[in-house]
Amino acid sequence: MNTAIERHPTQLPVPFSKAVRAGGFLFLSGVLAMDAQGQIITGGIQAQTNAVLERIATVLGECGSRIGDVVRATVWLADLNDFAAFNEVYAKYFAGALPSRSTVQAQLYKGALIEIEVQAWVG
Repeated sequence: MNTAIERHPTQLPVPFSKAVRAGGFLFLSGVLAMDAQGQIITGGIQAQTNAVLERIATVLGECGSRIGDVVRATVWLADLNDFAAFNEVYAKYFAGALPSRSTVQAQLYKGALIEIEVQAWVG
């Protein structure tokens, strides 16, 4: 086992880590807008985007990082017509520290409207 790699397990009953630190980077798994029971929350794209970014901020904090340390984001939207409404919420979270980003359309788990994964510099 490589001791330079630190894995942070998820509490969900799925086979992945919620985050992995390797060297100076922290890689978060994709985050969906789920409640504590693993169900997709109701509400539109802005409610789901807010929930996803709040969870990302929480996981980053648990791992010694913060939103301002994010250098890369990958976003999946179920409907690209939600792009403008998603961007309104996203811009508030990353104000002044916008990471590089890719956004694509995809069919998401259990009808989710959005999924986001990020990588952060933790030095």
